[in-house]
Amino acid sequence: MAVKGLGAIDQEYDGSKLRIGILHARWNKEIIESLVEGAKKKLLEFNVKPENIVVETVPGSFELPYGSKLFYEKAAKEGKPLDAIIPIGVLIKGSTMHFEYICDSVTHQLMKLNFELGVPVIFGVLTCITEEQAQARAGLIEGKMHNHGEDWGAAAVEMATKFN
Repeated sequence: MAVKGLGAIDQEYDGSKLRIGILHARWNKEIIESLVEGAKKKLLEFNVKPENIVVETVPGSFELPYGSKLFYEKAAKEGKPLDAIIPIGVLIKGSTMHFEYICDSVTHQLMKLNFELGVPVIFGVLTCITEEQAQARAGLIEGKMHNHGEDWGAAAVEMATKFN
């Protein structure tokens, strides 16, 4: 398989002063839980304090863009702004065009949020043809692939600190 992951980090990043939001869909629970745990594990490795990893849920991947916006705004209003958001979802192709529409819409809207919110919004949405592909990318199939949640956690810390 060609998927290799994030690759070598170009420098050490200290996430000890960061507050990172993880917003995840509730569809495909086993896969989602593994991805969330992978992201949290990597955030902790980059010294993000456990109390500064905020986890929330939305019904599905379609709700991730608007949910991310509301999540960010709520945290800012409470005086606890987020330095990055990792929306996590899993979309698996079915027998209709629904998959393509949701993938395209969610991808574009999450990308736009980077510019609208002014903080990194990491693309943590698996778009897979089969459930097995999603399980592999969540690190649930031994020896098949790594947990992509870890890549997303590392990317959040890097992007929240690198250019500040």
